[in-house]
Amino acid sequence: MSLLSTNSETKGKQFRLVKFFAYASFVVLIIFSLPFSMVISQRAKDILMKSHETYALLLGENLNHQVFQNFVLPVTQQFGKMRLREKQQQALMDRIVRNTTHSFKIDLVNMYDINQGVIAYSTDPDLIGKKVRESLGYKKAVLGQNSSRLVSGGEGLWSTGIQRMGGEKKLRTYIPFMGVGPFLGDTGHVLGVFELIQDLTEEYESLVRFQYLIFGLSILIMGLIFLALLFIVHKAEKTIAERAREQRELENQLNHSERLAALGEMIAGVSHEIRNPLGIIRSTAELMGSMSTGNESQTKLSGLIVEESSRLNNIVTEFLDFARPQEPHFQDCDLDEILNKNLQFLQTELETQKISLKDGLSHQPMPLKADPHLLYRSFLNIFMNAIQSLKTAGTLSVSVREEKDDYLVTIEDDGGGIREKDLKKIFDPFFSTKDKGSGLGLSIVRNIIEGHHGRIWIESHHKESRAQKTGTSVFIQLPKVKGGRS
Repeated sequence: MSLLSTNSETKGKQFRLVKFFAYASFVVLIIFSLPFSMVISQRAKDILMKSHETYALLLGENLNHQVFQNFVLPVTQQFGKMRLREKQQQALMDRIVRNTTHSFKIDLVNMYDINQGVIAYSTDPDLIGKKVRESLGYKKAVLGQNSSRLVSGGEGLWSTGIQRMGGEKKLRTYIPFMGVGPFLGDTGHVLGVFELIQDLTEEYESLVRFQYLIFGLSILIMGLIFLALLFIVHKAEKTIAERAREQRELENQLNHSERLAALGEMIAGVSHEIRNPLGIIRSTAELMGSMSTGNESQTKLSGLIVEESSRLNNIVTEFLDFARPQEPHFQDCDLDEILNKNLQFLQTELETQKISLKDGLSHQPMPLKADPHLLYRSFLNIFMNAIQSLKTAGTLSVSVREEKDDYLVTIEDDGGGIREKDLKKIFDPFFSTKDKGSGLGLSIVRNIIEGHHGRIWIESHHKESRAQKTGTSVFIQLPKVKGGRS
Protein backbone atom coordinates (compact mmCIF):
# COMPACT_ATOMS: atom_id res chain seq x y z
CA MET A 1 0.00 0.00 0.00
CA SER A 2 1.33 3.44 -0.95
CA LEU A 3 2.03 6.27 1.47
CA LEU A 4 -0.75 8.38 -0.11
CA SER A 5 -3.32 5.64 0.46
CA THR A 6 -2.11 5.11 4.04
CA ASN A 7 -2.46 8.83 4.83
CA SER A 8 -5.92 8.89 3.28
CA GLU A 9 -7.09 5.90 5.33
CA THR A 10 -5.62 7.41 8.50
CA LYS A 11 -7.51 10.68 7.93
CA GLY A 12 -10.67 8.72 7.15
CA LYS A 13 -10.40 6.87 10.47
CA GLN A 14 -9.82 10.15 12.30
CA PHE A 15 -12.96 11.69 10.84
CA ARG A 16 -14.98 8.57 11.58
CA LEU A 17 -13.83 9.00 15.16
CA VAL A 18 -14.92 12.66 15.07
CA LYS A 19 -18.32 11.58 13.72
CA PHE A 20 -18.69 9.07 16.54
CA PHE A 21 -17.69 11.79 19.00
CA ALA A 22 -20.36 14.10 17.53
CA TYR A 23 -23.13 11.55 18.02
CA ALA A 24 -21.86 10.56 21.48
CA SER A 25 -21.62 14.21 22.55
CA PHE A 26 -25.19 14.86 21.42
CA VAL A 27 -26.49 11.90 23.43
CA VAL A 28 -24.50 12.95 26.51
CA LEU A 29 -25.74 16.52 26.25
CA ILE A 30 -29.34 15.33 25.93
CA ILE A 31 -28.91 13.16 29.02
CA PHE A 32 -27.39 15.97 31.07
CA SER A 33 -29.79 18.69 29.87
CA LEU A 34 -32.67 17.24 31.93
CA PRO A 35 -30.79 17.30 35.27
CA PHE A 36 -29.49 20.75 34.35
CA SER A 37 -33.00 22.12 33.82
CA MET A 38 -34.17 20.31 36.98
CA VAL A 39 -31.41 21.93 39.06
CA ILE A 40 -32.26 25.38 37.74
CA SER A 41 -36.00 24.93 38.24
CA GLN A 42 -35.46 23.47 41.72
CA ARG A 43 -33.40 26.53 42.59
CA ALA A 44 -36.16 28.76 41.31
CA LYS A 45 -38.68 26.71 43.31
CA ASP A 46 -36.65 27.14 46.51
CA ILE A 47 -36.43 30.89 45.96
CA LEU A 48 -40.18 31.06 45.33
CA MET A 49 -40.90 29.01 48.45
CA LYS A 50 -38.60 31.12 50.58
CA SER A 51 -40.07 34.40 49.42
CA HIS A 52 -43.69 33.29 50.01
CA GLU A 53 -42.78 31.73 53.36
CA THR A 54 -41.18 34.98 54.50
CA TYR A 55 -44.23 36.81 53.18
CA ALA A 56 -46.54 34.52 55.22
CA LEU A 57 -44.47 34.84 58.40
CA LEU A 58 -44.54 38.65 58.23
CA LEU A 59 -48.27 38.55 57.65
CA GLY A 60 -48.64 36.08 60.50
CA GLU A 61 -46.78 38.35 62.93
CA ASN A 62 -49.00 41.26 61.94
CA LEU A 63 -52.13 39.10 62.26
CA ASN A 64 -50.97 37.85 65.68
CA HIS A 65 -50.54 41.44 66.86
CA GLN A 66 -53.83 42.70 65.40
CA VAL A 67 -55.91 39.81 66.77
CA PHE A 68 -54.39 40.04 70.26
CA GLN A 69 -54.63 43.83 70.53
CA ASN A 70 -57.97 44.34 68.80
CA PHE A 71 -59.79 41.14 69.67
CA VAL A 72 -58.37 39.24 72.63
CA LEU A 73 -57.87 42.18 74.97
CA PRO A 74 -61.16 44.02 74.22
CA VAL A 75 -63.25 40.80 74.28
CA THR A 76 -61.66 39.62 77.51
CA GLN A 77 -62.35 42.95 79.15
CA GLN A 78 -65.94 43.08 77.88
CA PHE A 79 -67.06 39.47 78.04
CA GLY A 80 -64.58 37.93 80.46
CA LYS A 81 -63.45 35.30 78.01
CA MET A 82 -63.44 34.50 74.30
CA ARG A 83 -66.38 32.57 72.78
CA LEU A 84 -65.89 32.56 69.02
CA ARG A 85 -69.11 30.57 68.63
CA GLU A 86 -70.97 33.73 69.55
CA LYS A 87 -71.91 35.70 66.46
CA GLN A 88 -70.77 39.04 67.88
CA GLN A 89 -67.28 37.80 68.70
CA GLN A 90 -67.08 35.84 65.47
CA ALA A 91 -68.06 38.90 63.44
CA LEU A 92 -65.45 40.99 65.24
CA MET A 93 -62.79 38.34 64.67
CA ASP A 94 -63.74 38.02 60.99
CA ARG A 95 -63.56 41.78 60.49
CA ILE A 96 -60.12 42.03 62.10
CA VAL A 97 -58.73 39.09 60.08
CA ARG A 98 -60.15 40.31 56.78
CA ASN A 99 -59.00 43.88 57.37
CA THR A 100 -55.51 42.59 58.09
CA THR A 101 -55.29 40.25 55.07
CA HIS A 102 -57.49 41.99 52.49
CA SER A 103 -54.58 43.48 50.53
CA PHE A 104 -52.54 40.27 50.65
CA LYS A 105 -52.83 37.20 48.45
CA ILE A 106 -54.16 34.79 51.08
CA ASP A 107 -56.79 32.20 50.15
CA LEU A 108 -57.67 30.94 53.61
CA VAL A 109 -56.98 31.76 57.26
CA ASN A 110 -57.72 29.21 60.01
CA MET A 111 -57.30 29.68 63.74
CA TYR A 112 -57.03 26.51 65.83
CA ASP A 113 -58.08 26.12 69.46
CA ILE A 114 -55.22 24.02 70.81
CA ASN A 115 -57.10 23.15 73.99
CA GLN A 116 -60.15 21.64 72.27
CA GLY A 117 -58.34 20.62 69.07
CA VAL A 118 -60.85 22.25 66.72
CA ILE A 119 -60.93 25.08 64.22
CA ALA A 120 -62.15 28.04 66.27
CA TYR A 121 -62.22 30.47 63.35
CA SER A 122 -61.89 30.29 59.59
CA THR A 123 -62.50 32.62 56.68
CA ASP A 124 -64.46 29.62 55.33
CA PRO A 125 -67.40 29.30 57.78
CA ASP A 126 -67.96 25.64 56.81
CA LEU A 127 -64.65 24.69 58.46
CA ILE A 128 -65.44 26.17 61.90
CA GLY A 129 -65.75 23.49 64.57
CA LYS A 130 -64.00 20.77 62.61
CA LYS A 131 -61.35 18.65 64.26
CA VAL A 132 -57.68 19.58 63.82
CA ARG A 133 -55.55 17.37 61.58
CA GLU A 134 -52.43 17.23 63.69
CA SER A 135 -49.80 17.59 61.01
CA LEU A 136 -46.11 18.14 61.68
CA GLY A 137 -46.50 21.87 60.99
CA TYR A 138 -49.36 22.11 63.49
CA LYS A 139 -47.37 20.31 66.18
CA LYS A 140 -44.41 22.63 65.67
CA ALA A 141 -46.67 25.68 65.95
CA VAL A 142 -48.09 24.36 69.23
CA LEU A 143 -44.49 24.27 70.50
CA GLY A 144 -43.97 27.86 69.35
CA GLN A 145 -42.21 27.23 66.01
CA ASN A 146 -43.13 28.54 62.57
CA SER A 147 -43.23 26.13 59.61
CA SER A 148 -44.33 26.00 55.97
CA ARG A 149 -45.12 23.15 53.59
CA LEU A 150 -46.12 22.99 49.92
CA VAL A 151 -49.16 20.85 49.24
CA SER A 152 -49.60 19.54 45.69
CA GLY A 153 -51.63 16.89 43.88
CA GLY A 154 -48.39 15.61 42.27
CA GLU A 155 -46.26 15.70 45.37
CA GLY A 156 -44.41 12.54 44.49
CA LEU A 157 -43.23 14.14 41.29
CA TRP A 158 -42.11 17.29 43.05
CA SER A 159 -39.71 15.32 45.20
CA THR A 160 -37.84 14.14 42.09
CA GLY A 161 -37.59 17.63 40.65
CA ILE A 162 -39.71 16.76 37.60
CA GLN A 163 -42.53 19.27 37.38
CA ARG A 164 -45.61 19.13 35.25
CA MET A 165 -48.42 21.44 34.25
CA GLY A 166 -51.79 21.29 36.03
CA GLY A 167 -52.87 20.68 39.65
CA GLU A 168 -53.12 23.09 42.58
CA LYS A 169 -50.04 24.15 44.50
CA LYS A 170 -50.79 25.59 47.98
CA LEU A 171 -48.37 26.78 50.64
CA ARG A 172 -49.55 26.03 54.20
CA THR A 173 -47.86 28.13 56.89
CA TYR A 174 -48.40 27.41 60.60
CA ILE A 175 -47.74 30.28 63.00
CA PRO A 176 -48.18 30.09 66.79
CA PHE A 177 -50.69 32.63 68.19
CA MET A 178 -49.02 34.18 71.25
CA GLY A 179 -49.96 36.78 73.75
CA VAL A 180 -48.35 40.14 73.14
CA GLY A 181 -47.52 42.41 76.07
CA PRO A 182 -47.60 46.18 75.53
CA PHE A 183 -44.04 46.60 76.77
CA LEU A 184 -42.51 43.12 76.79
CA GLY A 185 -43.62 41.95 73.34
CA ASP A 186 -44.33 38.22 72.92
CA THR A 187 -45.06 36.54 76.23
CA GLY A 188 -43.99 33.12 74.94
CA HIS A 189 -47.36 31.60 75.87
CA VAL A 190 -49.05 29.88 72.87
CA LEU A 191 -52.79 30.65 72.83
CA GLY A 192 -53.59 29.00 69.52
CA VAL A 193 -52.33 28.34 65.99
CA PHE A 194 -52.85 30.35 62.81
CA GLU A 195 -52.84 28.52 59.49
CA LEU A 196 -52.33 30.68 56.39
CA ILE A 197 -52.93 29.06 52.98
CA GLN A 198 -51.53 30.74 49.86
CA ASP A 199 -52.41 29.56 46.33
CA LEU A 200 -49.16 29.32 44.34
CA THR A 201 -50.65 27.52 41.35
CA GLU A 202 -50.12 30.41 38.96
CA GLU A 203 -46.53 31.00 40.12
CA TYR A 204 -45.69 27.33 39.77
CA GLU A 205 -47.28 27.17 36.33
CA SER A 206 -44.88 29.95 35.32
CA LEU A 207 -42.05 28.02 36.95
CA VAL A 208 -42.92 24.85 35.03
CA ARG A 209 -43.09 26.81 31.77
CA PHE A 210 -39.69 28.28 32.64
CA GLN A 211 -38.32 24.77 33.22
CA TYR A 212 -39.68 23.56 29.89
CA LEU A 213 -38.25 26.66 28.23
CA ILE A 214 -34.80 25.94 29.66
CA PHE A 215 -35.00 22.30 28.60
CA GLY A 216 -36.25 23.24 25.12
CA LEU A 217 -33.56 25.88 24.65
CA SER A 218 -30.91 23.44 25.84
CA ILE A 219 -32.11 20.85 23.31
CA LEU A 220 -32.29 23.50 20.57
CA ILE A 221 -28.80 24.87 21.23
CA MET A 222 -27.32 21.39 21.49
CA GLY A 223 -29.15 20.37 18.34
CA LEU A 224 -27.75 23.35 16.45
CA ILE A 225 -24.25 22.61 17.74
CA PHE A 226 -24.70 18.95 16.79
CA LEU A 227 -25.92 19.86 13.29
CA ALA A 228 -23.02 22.27 12.83
CA LEU A 229 -20.55 19.62 13.97
CA LEU A 230 -22.24 17.01 11.79
CA PHE A 231 -22.11 19.37 8.82
CA ILE A 232 -18.39 19.92 9.41
CA VAL A 233 -17.81 16.16 9.70
CA HIS A 234 -19.77 15.44 6.51
CA LYS A 235 -17.91 18.23 4.73
CA ALA A 236 -14.62 16.81 5.97
CA GLU A 237 -15.63 13.29 4.89
CA LYS A 238 -16.44 14.56 1.39
CA THR A 239 -13.13 16.43 1.31
CA ILE A 240 -11.24 13.34 2.45
CA ALA A 241 -13.06 11.19 -0.12
CA GLU A 242 -12.30 13.71 -2.86
CA ARG A 243 -8.66 13.93 -1.79
CA ALA A 244 -8.46 10.13 -1.72
CA ARG A 245 -9.92 9.97 -5.23
CA GLU A 246 -7.45 12.60 -6.45
CA GLN A 247 -4.60 10.73 -4.79
CA ARG A 248 -5.66 7.49 -6.46
CA GLU A 249 -5.77 9.27 -9.80
CA LEU A 250 -2.32 10.74 -9.16
CA GLU A 251 -1.02 7.30 -8.23
CA ASN A 252 -2.51 5.82 -11.40
CA GLN A 253 -1.02 8.64 -13.48
CA LEU A 254 2.33 8.18 -11.78
CA ASN A 255 2.29 4.44 -12.34
CA HIS A 256 1.15 4.99 -15.92
CA SER A 257 3.93 7.54 -16.49
CA GLU A 258 6.51 5.17 -15.04
CA ARG A 259 5.33 2.36 -17.31
CA LEU A 260 5.32 4.66 -20.33
CA ALA A 261 8.79 5.92 -19.47
CA ALA A 262 10.12 2.36 -19.29
CA LEU A 263 8.25 1.50 -22.48
CA GLY A 264 9.61 4.61 -24.18
CA GLU A 265 13.18 3.71 -23.34
CA MET A 266 12.71 0.23 -24.74
CA ILE A 267 10.98 1.54 -27.90
CA ALA A 268 13.70 4.15 -28.47
CA GLY A 269 16.40 1.48 -28.28
CA VAL A 270 14.58 -0.96 -30.54
CA SER A 271 13.63 1.80 -33.03
CA HIS A 272 17.24 2.88 -33.42
CA GLU A 273 18.29 -0.71 -33.97
CA ILE A 274 15.59 -1.15 -36.64
CA ARG A 275 16.07 2.20 -38.38
CA ASN A 276 19.76 1.61 -39.27
CA PRO A 277 19.32 -1.73 -41.15
CA LEU A 278 16.02 -0.43 -42.55
CA GLY A 279 17.87 2.47 -44.14
CA ILE A 280 20.37 0.06 -45.68
CA ILE A 281 17.54 -2.13 -47.01
CA ARG A 282 15.81 0.88 -48.58
CA SER A 283 18.96 2.28 -50.19
CA THR A 284 19.88 -1.18 -51.55
CA ALA A 285 16.39 -1.61 -53.01
CA GLU A 286 16.56 1.82 -54.64
CA LEU A 287 19.98 0.94 -56.09
CA MET A 288 18.71 -2.37 -57.46
CA GLY A 289 15.70 -0.66 -59.01
CA SER A 290 17.88 1.89 -60.79
CA MET A 291 20.25 -0.69 -62.31
CA SER A 292 19.85 -1.02 -66.09
CA THR A 293 20.63 -4.70 -66.04
CA GLY A 294 17.54 -5.52 -63.95
CA ASN A 295 14.43 -6.98 -65.51
CA GLU A 296 10.85 -5.78 -65.00
CA SER A 297 10.20 -8.24 -62.15
CA GLN A 298 13.31 -7.05 -60.30
CA THR A 299 12.30 -3.40 -60.72
CA LYS A 300 8.79 -4.10 -59.41
CA LEU A 301 10.14 -6.03 -56.44
CA SER A 302 12.62 -3.24 -55.67
CA GLY A 303 9.77 -0.67 -55.71
CA LEU A 304 7.74 -2.81 -53.34
CA ILE A 305 10.69 -3.07 -50.93
CA VAL A 306 11.17 0.74 -51.02
CA GLU A 307 7.45 1.30 -50.37
CA GLU A 308 7.32 -1.08 -47.42
CA SER A 309 10.59 0.32 -46.06
CA SER A 310 9.02 3.81 -46.13
CA ARG A 311 5.96 2.52 -44.30
CA LEU A 312 8.10 0.81 -41.65
CA ASN A 313 10.21 3.95 -41.36
CA ASN A 314 7.05 5.99 -40.66
CA ILE A 315 6.06 3.52 -37.94
CA VAL A 316 9.54 3.66 -36.41
CA THR A 317 9.34 7.47 -36.54
CA GLU A 318 6.02 7.32 -34.63
CA PHE A 319 7.66 5.05 -32.05
CA LEU A 320 10.49 7.51 -31.58
CA ASP A 321 8.11 10.47 -31.39
CA PHE A 322 6.16 8.69 -28.68
CA ALA A 323 9.24 7.54 -26.78
CA ARG A 324 10.95 10.91 -26.95
CA PRO A 325 8.33 13.64 -27.47
CA GLN A 326 9.60 16.72 -29.23
CA GLU A 327 9.84 19.84 -27.13
CA PRO A 328 7.64 22.61 -28.57
CA HIS A 329 9.48 25.61 -29.93
CA PHE A 330 7.11 28.38 -28.93
CA GLN A 331 6.73 31.30 -31.30
CA ASP A 332 4.08 33.74 -32.45
CA CYS A 333 1.68 31.98 -34.81
CA ASP A 334 -1.93 32.02 -35.95
CA LEU A 335 -4.32 29.20 -34.97
CA ASP A 336 -6.71 29.99 -37.82
CA GLU A 337 -3.84 29.76 -40.32
CA ILE A 338 -2.72 26.37 -38.97
CA LEU A 339 -6.22 24.92 -39.25
CA ASN A 340 -6.70 26.35 -42.76
CA LYS A 341 -3.45 24.71 -43.91
CA ASN A 342 -4.81 21.37 -42.69
CA LEU A 343 -8.07 21.85 -44.57
CA GLN A 344 -6.28 22.88 -47.79
CA PHE A 345 -4.05 19.83 -47.59
CA LEU A 346 -7.07 17.55 -47.06
CA GLN A 347 -9.24 19.17 -49.74
CA THR A 348 -8.46 16.55 -52.39
CA GLU A 349 -9.07 13.68 -49.95
CA LEU A 350 -12.42 15.18 -48.87
CA GLU A 351 -13.57 15.56 -52.48
CA THR A 352 -12.44 12.04 -53.38
CA GLN A 353 -14.41 10.48 -50.55
CA LYS A 354 -17.36 12.87 -51.07
CA ILE A 355 -17.11 14.23 -47.54
CA SER A 356 -18.69 17.65 -47.07
CA LEU A 357 -16.83 20.18 -44.95
CA LYS A 358 -18.68 22.45 -42.56
CA ASP A 359 -16.20 25.24 -42.04
CA GLY A 360 -17.01 27.14 -38.84
CA LEU A 361 -13.75 29.06 -38.67
CA SER A 362 -13.94 32.84 -38.39
CA HIS A 363 -10.97 33.32 -40.79
CA GLN A 364 -9.83 36.10 -38.52
CA PRO A 365 -6.38 36.28 -36.89
CA MET A 366 -6.14 34.13 -33.77
CA PRO A 367 -2.73 34.93 -32.25
CA LEU A 368 -1.15 32.12 -30.28
CA LYS A 369 2.14 31.28 -28.59
CA ALA A 370 2.82 27.75 -29.83
CA ASP A 371 4.85 25.45 -32.07
CA PRO A 372 2.95 25.65 -35.42
CA HIS A 373 4.59 22.52 -36.85
CA LEU A 374 3.61 20.31 -33.91
CA LEU A 375 0.08 21.74 -33.82
CA TYR A 376 -0.28 21.22 -37.58
CA ARG A 377 0.77 17.60 -37.13
CA SER A 378 -1.63 16.99 -34.23
CA PHE A 379 -4.62 18.55 -36.02
CA LEU A 380 -3.80 16.59 -39.17
CA ASN A 381 -3.87 13.34 -37.18
CA ILE A 382 -7.31 14.21 -35.75
CA PHE A 383 -8.68 15.18 -39.18
CA MET A 384 -7.37 11.93 -40.72
CA ASN A 385 -9.02 9.88 -37.95
CA ALA A 386 -12.33 11.65 -38.63
CA ILE A 387 -12.05 11.04 -42.39
CA GLN A 388 -11.24 7.36 -41.83
CA SER A 389 -14.26 6.98 -39.52
CA LEU A 390 -16.56 8.57 -42.15
CA LYS A 391 -15.21 6.45 -45.03
CA THR A 392 -17.56 8.04 -47.60
CA ALA A 393 -20.40 10.56 -47.82
CA GLY A 394 -20.26 12.12 -44.41
CA THR A 395 -19.84 15.55 -42.83
CA LEU A 396 -16.73 16.94 -41.16
CA SER A 397 -17.09 20.07 -39.03
CA VAL A 398 -14.48 22.35 -37.50
CA SER A 399 -14.94 25.45 -35.36
CA VAL A 400 -13.02 27.60 -32.88
CA ARG A 401 -14.48 29.45 -29.91
CA GLU A 402 -12.38 32.18 -28.38
CA GLU A 403 -12.61 32.37 -24.61
CA LYS A 404 -10.98 34.70 -22.10
CA ASP A 405 -7.63 32.91 -21.83
CA ASP A 406 -8.10 29.98 -24.22
CA TYR A 407 -9.12 28.82 -27.67
CA LEU A 408 -11.50 25.84 -27.82
CA VAL A 409 -11.16 23.94 -31.09
CA THR A 410 -13.97 21.48 -31.92
CA ILE A 411 -13.61 18.87 -34.69
CA GLU A 412 -16.70 16.72 -35.28
CA ASP A 413 -17.79 13.98 -37.64
CA ASP A 414 -21.14 12.22 -38.04
CA GLY A 415 -19.72 8.74 -38.32
CA GLY A 416 -20.59 5.68 -36.27
CA GLY A 417 -18.81 6.93 -33.16
CA ILE A 418 -16.61 5.11 -30.67
CA ARG A 419 -17.72 2.37 -28.31
CA GLU A 420 -17.87 3.42 -24.67
CA LYS A 421 -15.40 0.72 -23.61
CA ASP A 422 -12.98 1.90 -26.33
CA LEU A 423 -13.47 5.58 -25.48
CA LYS A 424 -11.81 5.06 -22.09
CA LYS A 425 -8.68 3.64 -23.75
CA ILE A 426 -8.56 5.85 -26.82
CA PHE A 427 -5.41 7.71 -25.69
CA ASP A 428 -3.60 4.59 -24.48
CA PRO A 429 -0.41 3.73 -26.42
CA PHE A 430 -0.77 0.97 -29.03
CA PHE A 431 -4.56 0.95 -28.72
CA SER A 432 -6.37 1.27 -32.04
CA THR A 433 -9.84 0.56 -33.39
CA LYS A 434 -8.44 0.38 -36.94
CA ASP A 435 -7.00 -2.68 -38.66
CA LYS A 436 -3.83 -0.84 -39.60
CA GLY A 437 -1.70 1.58 -37.63
CA SER A 438 0.52 1.59 -34.58
CA GLY A 439 -2.08 2.95 -32.18
CA LEU A 440 0.26 5.78 -31.17
CA GLY A 441 -1.37 8.63 -33.11
CA LEU A 442 -3.68 9.98 -30.41
CA SER A 443 -1.07 9.36 -27.69
CA ILE A 444 1.35 11.56 -29.64
CA VAL A 445 -1.39 14.17 -30.19
CA ARG A 446 -2.11 14.29 -26.46
CA ASN A 447 1.60 14.68 -25.69
CA ILE A 448 1.78 17.61 -28.13
CA ILE A 449 -1.35 19.32 -26.71
CA GLU A 450 -0.25 18.81 -23.11
CA GLY A 451 3.23 20.08 -24.12
CA HIS A 452 1.41 23.31 -25.03
CA HIS A 453 -0.26 23.28 -21.55
CA GLY A 454 -3.57 22.51 -23.20
CA ARG A 455 -6.16 19.80 -22.85
CA ILE A 456 -7.81 17.33 -25.23
CA TRP A 457 -10.88 15.18 -24.68
CA ILE A 458 -13.28 13.17 -26.83
CA GLU A 459 -17.04 12.65 -26.62
CA SER A 460 -18.80 9.99 -28.65
CA HIS A 461 -21.74 7.56 -28.69
CA HIS A 462 -21.41 4.47 -30.82
CA LYS A 463 -24.35 3.26 -32.93
CA GLU A 464 -24.24 0.05 -34.92
CA SER A 465 -26.72 1.31 -37.51
CA ARG A 466 -25.50 3.90 -40.02
CA ALA A 467 -29.01 5.35 -39.94
CA GLN A 468 -28.38 6.34 -36.33
CA LYS A 469 -25.22 8.37 -36.71
CA THR A 470 -24.08 10.29 -33.69
CA GLY A 471 -20.44 10.75 -34.57
CA THR A 472 -17.45 11.83 -32.52
CA SER A 473 -16.44 15.22 -31.17
CA VAL A 474 -12.84 16.08 -30.36
CA PHE A 475 -12.22 19.14 -28.16
CA ILE A 476 -8.80 20.80 -27.94
CA GLN A 477 -8.29 23.62 -25.46
CA LEU A 478 -5.16 25.73 -25.97
CA PRO A 479 -3.99 28.67 -23.82
CA LYS A 480 -3.30 31.86 -25.72
CA VAL A 481 -0.09 32.52 -23.77
CA LYS A 482 2.91 30.18 -23.54
CA GLY A 483 3.16 28.34 -20.23
CA GLY A 484 -0.51 28.43 -19.31
CA ARG A 485 -3.32 30.86 -18.65
CA SER A 486 -2.59 34.46 -17.90
